[in-house]
Amino acid sequence: MDEKTMKNAYLPKSNQNQTMRRVGLAAAAAMLIAGCASNPAPTEQMAVSRAAINNAMGAGGSEFAPLQLKSALDKMNAAEKAVADKDYALASRLAEQAEVDARLATEMARSAKAQKAAEALQDDIRVLRQEIDRQTK
Repeated sequence: MDEKTMKNAYLPKSNQNQTMRRVGLAAAAAMLIAGCASNPAPTEQMAVSRAAINNAMGAGGSEFAPLQLKSALDKMNAAEKAVADKDYALASRLAEQAEVDARLATEMARSAKAQKAAEALQDDIRVLRQEIDRQTK
């Protein structure tokens, strides 16, 4: 290649610097946009967690699983604060944990209620057996 061809083949140094700056700025902008897009506000998870907490309360969680329900409520409050602070990754994690705690409270309450119902049935069976024994004697 002769000198004239080489000059035309490559950009002048000032143009190269401008091009590199543009590429760098475009890459930085793309990373910024991707970073913002990767952590949107966890509105759906927050709604699911609130519903799980409401279910736990309705199932008797405050009576039969008060620690788990309190944990869910505390984590939900912290998630709401994280959303207000725009820390969406933390808010999402806390909301998920609140949902799990609320579901645990729900199942513990249902289990405790079922246990009470089973004990009541056992008592009824015992009373009926005593009545049958008394009548057959």
